[in-house]
Amino acid sequence: MATKGNPGDNRNNRSPISVFIIVGLCGFFYILGLWQRSGFGKGDSIAVEITKHTDCSVLSDLNYETHHDDDFGTSDGSDIQVKEFKPCDDRYIDFTPCHDQMRAMKFPRENMAYRERHCFPDEDKLRCLIPAPRGYATPFPWPMSRDYVPYANAPYKSLTVEKAVQNWIQYEGNVFRFPGGGTQFPNGADAYIDELASAIPLDNGMVRTVLDTGCGVASFGAYLFKKNVIAMSIAPRDSHEAQVQFALERGVPAIIGVLGTVMLPFPSGAFDMAHCSRCLIQWGSNDGIYMKEVDRVLRPGGYWVLSGPPINWRMHFRAWQRPEYELEEEQRKIEEIAKLLCWEKKYEKGETAIWRKQLQSGDCTERETQTTMCATTYSDDVWYKKMESCVTPSKPTGPWKPFLERLNAAPSRITSGFVPGVSVEAFEEDNRLWKKHVNAYKRINKIISTGRYRNIMDMNAGLGSFAAALESPKLWVMNVVPTIAEKANLGVIFERGLIGIYHDWCEGFSTYPRTYDLIHANGVFSLYKNGCDAEDILLEMDRILRPEGAVIFRDQADVLVKVKRIVKGMRWNTKMVDHEDGPMVSEKMLFAVKQYWVAGDNTTSSE
Repeated sequence: MATKGNPGDNRNNRSPISVFIIVGLCGFFYILGLWQRSGFGKGDSIAVEITKHTDCSVLSDLNYETHHDDDFGTSDGSDIQVKEFKPCDDRYIDFTPCHDQMRAMKFPRENMAYRERHCFPDEDKLRCLIPAPRGYATPFPWPMSRDYVPYANAPYKSLTVEKAVQNWIQYEGNVFRFPGGGTQFPNGADAYIDELASAIPLDNGMVRTVLDTGCGVASFGAYLFKKNVIAMSIAPRDSHEAQVQFALERGVPAIIGVLGTVMLPFPSGAFDMAHCSRCLIQWGSNDGIYMKEVDRVLRPGGYWVLSGPPINWRMHFRAWQRPEYELEEEQRKIEEIAKLLCWEKKYEKGETAIWRKQLQSGDCTERETQTTMCATTYSDDVWYKKMESCVTPSKPTGPWKPFLERLNAAPSRITSGFVPGVSVEAFEEDNRLWKKHVNAYKRINKIISTGRYRNIMDMNAGLGSFAAALESPKLWVMNVVPTIAEKANLGVIFERGLIGIYHDWCEGFSTYPRTYDLIHANGVFSLYKNGCDAEDILLEMDRILRPEGAVIFRDQADVLVKVKRIVKGMRWNTKMVDHEDGPMVSEKMLFAVKQYWVAGDNTTSSE
């Protein structure tokens, strides 16, 4: 593939067809740039920015026009009329198909089972477009979004009353303000994190990935970004309206989730640190099953932080307004389970305690003699698997490496042969390939690295090399490993210092609508061609994509022609282009932008 040269280098060699291609591409972006809206929810005209940054004066050898770009120029149903998807009723503005409140009440309350994923069966799925609320506005750019969220995007005030004295969130005019406070950090998240950093290496890149259980509005995760630490924040969809929604509106990674009866959707040995700040989880109950699950997802040498009751209960029981004996027994159980897990207490001060998991599992003879070890050695098969009261054996792990070094270094899971068929050479080639792909993406949409896209999802993440190629403090990537993927690579992704989750794309994702700015779908529809309906996957993508958000599809040409036909009825603008190596490559790219429209609006920004 030739590189882009001086604008005057090859003008005399351009064919009329090449000129037509350039004019056509520029015309496409110009039309997108004409999108207009009115009202309080006015967005940021993403297409105008694309137009500004698209260099239409230079013809490279990259052929942007594909031979398969005509929707109706194929033999796979060319005469089929485009299906138009209608908007859902306005009451579905915040619909979460696997965490619906009314459906949840049909399931047992014991051990929080009703707060877990309970998806609608196929016959009851919504097959319409989830509307944005009236006045929806493009979120503020990071880091302003950490502190301010447009009220119209998540118009729920209950937390401003319920948590008023705890400085979680405040309502000011047309925006919510997040002062950075929390129940356990009245002096602000920065001061709290600095306290933890006195006992945990948060400043040198050694701790990079964090699991924050019961995250609230995720101020802890929001302020960890200052230290280049990324947190996966989880909270149930409960009476506290929109906790996870607020987190994602702020630009902080989060999912709807709970420690209940099934295993967390993460591989074993994933996180450098786990955190609970008054998260209301009964850590000592059920034979310590929740602490054992934390032990499973912590890498050897990882840290667990517990802040709030019952830590140092003698000093604080009056303020907590709980009986002394109850708090004493609760802490006793936690200490007992931590000892059986061979966690070493490293710190206890005020209401905060920190334990560290044993670095070498062979050193923990007490655990192996006094607790039940999990029978299976394949501890990454977790999708809808019930938690068991057993301890997961740790996998062999290499020495901890600081971030960014670990991002591109071959992970120990690969060097030790834990991922069959993936050698160090294959890992390095994957890195090179995705740098090349991402560079091609940036030539077509030059605002990818500007900060316009903060919340990014990779629907079929592989080894995480797409996210590694994009790595920037301006953005983060949710790396999704489909449960039907051939290789379980999510552990590799975490070892690189990235975050991700297992998921089955035949079901809804554990998030609110409008929570991602950019979605990358590499080979997703080829992967699921015999799994579930492409319409359902695309409707779920539309649900979680923000208005004016973008999608990059990469797949075989015939697959993308079908995808393009479907999304034509979903209020998306699309453009199919050739592989960066030229038109002879059967793999193509489809770029899409979701139009701006809101509840009760029968028109869109492109009409």
